[in-house]
Amino acid sequence: MRLKIKDMDIATGGPLVAILNKNDALKFDLHHMDRIKIIKGKKVETVAVDIAESDKAVPQGSIGVFEEVINSLGLKNNDKIAIKLARKPLSIEYIKKKLDGFRLAKKEIDQIVWDIVHNKLSAIELTYFVAASYTNVMSIDETIMLTKAMARHGNILKLNRYPVIDKHCIGGIPGNRTTMVLVPIIAAAGFAMPKTSSRSITSPAGTADTMEVLADVTLSMNEMKKIVEKTNGCIVWGGSLNLAPADDKIISVERPLEIDAESQLLASIMAKKYSVSSTHILIDIPIGNGSKIKNRAEAFHLKKHFEEIGKRLRKHVKVIITDGRQPIGNGIGPALEARDVLWLLKRDAKRPLDLERKCLLMAAEIFKMVGIENGKKKALELLDSGKAYGKMLEIIKAQHGRLANPGEIRLGKFTHDAKSSRSGIVRGMDNKLISRIARVAGAPNNKGAGIYLYKHVGNKVKRNETLFTIYSESSEKLKYAKEILRQAECFKIK
Repeated sequence: MRLKIKDMDIATGGPLVAILNKNDALKFDLHHMDRIKIIKGKKVETVAVDIAESDKAVPQGSIGVFEEVINSLGLKNNDKIAIKLARKPLSIEYIKKKLDGFRLAKKEIDQIVWDIVHNKLSAIELTYFVAASYTNVMSIDETIMLTKAMARHGNILKLNRYPVIDKHCIGGIPGNRTTMVLVPIIAAAGFAMPKTSSRSITSPAGTADTMEVLADVTLSMNEMKKIVEKTNGCIVWGGSLNLAPADDKIISVERPLEIDAESQLLASIMAKKYSVSSTHILIDIPIGNGSKIKNRAEAFHLKKHFEEIGKRLRKHVKVIITDGRQPIGNGIGPALEARDVLWLLKRDAKRPLDLERKCLLMAAEIFKMVGIENGKKKALELLDSGKAYGKMLEIIKAQHGRLANPGEIRLGKFTHDAKSSRSGIVRGMDNKLISRIARVAGAPNNKGAGIYLYKHVGNKVKRNETLFTIYSESSEKLKYAKEILRQAECFKIK
């Protein structure tokens, strides 16, 4: 059958989808989510089918196609194409196998990852894979095969260096910009640290969002390699590099379900590290209310698996368990966090000391992994001498820098001071609520939005003393943030 292209001017965000008129679909006995091959000259693409119930959406004799199909085949409106029946992806059988509780073989996991990367699975089919791995937890062998497959079906950064340092935080803690302090410390010590970071998913800022206040983070793999060869370090957005691209697609269906399948969490992190050829990896697992990992038992369980996978992948992996009961640092939101980092590196009196303590702890662990004793002292010397700050300036410049002076960072001009309703000692902080207020205020999309904390757990507070300031670039968004603030307390004061 030959059909005329109708450009729907809509993107699915990944899966390859086409729409047939119900009468054309009937001729082939096609149903929703069946597969067809679209043939344009020598180009062929397999797509999933949706059905139009009227000629208004897609007339008989036409085929509606989404942007991903347009781009894949180089189609234009009114082009003539042929279609043929196609079988469903092989990986659907393997996903059903996992749903039934069986273990998957290497070739089966490889096929699933290939189909994910090449958009051969619909969102529903991909969701079933996530659900299958969540309910029938993958073995260590399956997780390692998934890690390797995710890394293999993406770009690999190859550096002629040893060791290559990396770190990862499991997340859930506002602030916590350790990467932006550790990279210049480690790079100033002469070690390679090619750091790829994420943008925010549910937090007020990811490391990439914060670094973007200071420099470009959307770089090619070739640019990233040149920067690391020149400066020893970088802080770039992993999403622009096609590193383990299956991971981003899996995360997209995990997010609305608010699930984090253990095997996929492990594979996601280790695949990204594998992709940048890391040899020594520090994993930070914060625990506490509001963090992803709630207690020490969960943390030790995850620690054991990270270390086992690292051993099997021939990587040096060290896992630390840290306090995740409250935000790390004072700034929450891209601009406020970037200012904290620069203050810390410049040794300014306004620097957040809790962030500094955590960075020194982590630097000491990294230095120990590569054979340097007294690592904390070494890290402190690099900070106090200005070498770490100098290295950060070098990295910012190499990444087409925007800013390097904390005084030039623009914050939201609309502000509100949240004050204590009583005197006492701060006994706890609600990480999720603090993050939510910062996001409602506009973070991370509005770089100058967020929260600046004046108090942390253990601090004394007087009645009517300012606990934190909300910053927003919009009076309307600030109003919504204040409404959220009125509904619950961020600080527990007794």
